[in-house]
This record gives sequence, C-alpha cells and structure tokens, in this order.
Amino acid sequence: MKYYLVAGEASGDLHGANLMNALKKADQQTEFRYFGGDLMQAEGGTLVKHYADMAFMGFIEVVANLPQILKNLSFCKQDIADYQPDVLILIDFPGFNLKIAEFAKKNGLLVCYYISPKVWAWNQKRVLKIKKVVDHMFCILPFEVDFYKEWGMKVDYVGNPLLDATAAFEPDANFYTNNHLPEKKIIALLPGSRKQEISRLLPDMLGVTDQFPDHQFVIAGAPSFQKEYYDQFLDGRNIPIVFNGTYNLLKNADAAVVASGTATLETALFNVPQVVVYKGNNISITIARMVVKIKFISLVNLIMNKLVVKELIQQDCTPQTIAAELDLIVNNKNYRKEMLNKYDELDERMGKPGASAKTATLIIKYAAKK
Repeated sequence: MKYYLVAGEASGDLHGANLMNALKKADQQTEFRYFGGDLMQAEGGTLVKHYADMAFMGFIEVVANLPQILKNLSFCKQDIADYQPDVLILIDFPGFNLKIAEFAKKNGLLVCYYISPKVWAWNQKRVLKIKKVVDHMFCILPFEVDFYKEWGMKVDYVGNPLLDATAAFEPDANFYTNNHLPEKKIIALLPGSRKQEISRLLPDMLGVTDQFPDHQFVIAGAPSFQKEYYDQFLDGRNIPIVFNGTYNLLKNADAAVVASGTATLETALFNVPQVVVYKGNNISITIARMVVKIKFISLVNLIMNKLVVKELIQQDCTPQTIAAELDLIVNNKNYRKEMLNKYDELDERMGKPGASAKTATLIIKYAAKK
C-alpha cells in the first residue's frame, strides 16, 4: 500500500520512523512518501520536506511565520493529491495536521491520526472537528481514551511508542571514549530541537555549569543543527555536544536539564533525575496561561497527574533556579530517591512496548476495510 506520513518535529520523526519500520514488517508492499526527518528517511521512501523547515512554536512565532506555514500547507495538500495514497498518517503536530486532515477527508482519503493532539489541554471543542475529519485516532496516553469517550468518540489506545524506541536502544559501551569525555558524572543538557527553544533555554542551562565542578556537562545536539550553531552560546566554555546520541547521553547521565516536551518522558524512562524548563514569547505564554486547562507541562507530571519533576517556566527559569534544583537532584539523596521511586510508578503506568506494531496492524486492517 501507499502511505503518506506528515510529521513536523523531532519527536514525530522518531515515532514516524518506528511506525514505518513496523508497517514494512506487516506489509511487504509498502511505499512511503512523507514530511519528516532523518530518522524517517533512514527507513526509506521519499522525504518531501524536512521538519526543520516547519517547526514554529508559540502563538506569536506562528503569526510571524504565517506565510511560510501557509506555503507548506499548500504544498503538502498538492503533493498528497498528486500521490493519492491509500492511507494518510498524521503524526501529532495539530496546528498543521488538522488542516491537512480536513483537506484529505474532503478528497475521500483514509485519515489516520497517530498521537492525539493535546485537545484535553485547551480548546476541547476541537474534538468536534477531529470527529469530522479523522477516521481513526491512535492514542498513546492512557487518560486520552476516557477523554475522547466523554465527547462521544471511540479511539484506539496503542501504548506509548517511546517504549519501543527505548527498548530497541543498544547502548554504546565506549560512550565516554568515543566522545572524548573525562571520567566524570554527566549532567545532560537537552535544550530542545527548535531554534526558538535552544536560543531561549541553552544560555540559562549553561549559566549553571561552573557550579558543579565534579560533573561534566554535555549538550544533546539536535540533528537539524550543526555544531557551529551551538558554539555561539558557549561563550568560550568547553562543553561537549553529542549529535545523534541522546539516548546514549541519557544512559550515562547522573542528572539532566530538559526542555519541556517528549524528552522529559524519555529522560524519566532512562531513570535520570531531571529539572524541566520552558521559555516562550511573553505574549504567547500569557495567551497560553489564559486558555490552557492543565496543571503541568511535562509529560511525566501529566501522566502521573502529580508533581514528579520540577517545572521552571518563563520568569521562573533562570540559572539560579536551575542550579538550586540540580543541587537537590545531585546532592540530596532523599530528594533524588523520591523522584526515582516516582519514576518506578511511571514505568508501571506506561505498560509494555509494542505501540508501533499495534498501530501498524490497525492501520492495515482499517485500510483493508476501506
């Protein structure tokens, strides 16, 4: 079958790649065309547009880049119409993908949505639109099933694909040597995959590096950037940058400072105590605080529905506050143990790997019925 996938950020690229791999195992006649990234490209098929040209975060940033976004939308719609896939698979990225879903539905295509938009966080009435334009929704968070049920929509819960990615991970036994790192405990810095995230968060992260001389700080570099981009923030500091090795970095980390997003859950799955940070445009944050209906921003806290990891947002995110939380994580044994115990609870709640294979099986089944 012909599959067209649309992923607009790094996490979508990861999940899209794993899903493509599972589809190839279940369907010997797969043909892929997609918006995505390097990981999806490694699975084969045709990469039409890289997510690095699409990931705009925040209300103001979206408005500022609206001409490019509209251009991407128009191009994507035309490319889908020309390709005429058997199945359209949309991966998260709701601002863009729900518009693509509406177009595809009008044109008689089977629309599968993998990883639900966070409609439970704000503007819950978007479910009414989702019911009209999405044929099958595959959810990865347990509480989403009940949420959609309240709105009269049946969805498939497939488990979390991050469990697939972490289960398939093969650690590098020579990580320190291969990355020329001293034999010190590591504090991992994960400043995100978007230019806006990195430029706002990395300076604050780097502002704490002098306060932990017994640790080696290491930056997880996003695959869509070169080392030279990060060098502008280092200000002469000797902080290594590891590209295409975030899981190896987490595997060897003693603690982490992590941009809010998928990486917070990945860090927890690797059992690394963390502090979560987030900064956006001030107007965007003000609007978000008016409309968002959730208590937390990190996936770890959202899934557990309680405070597991500290969240430092906007003006609360400074080198001083990050350093204070890191000090507790690194040096306060009871504080650290309590976080790790809550991670154990999280592991139980997350369940077992298999989301990618389960989703692939369901997509093929629904496509056959179509």
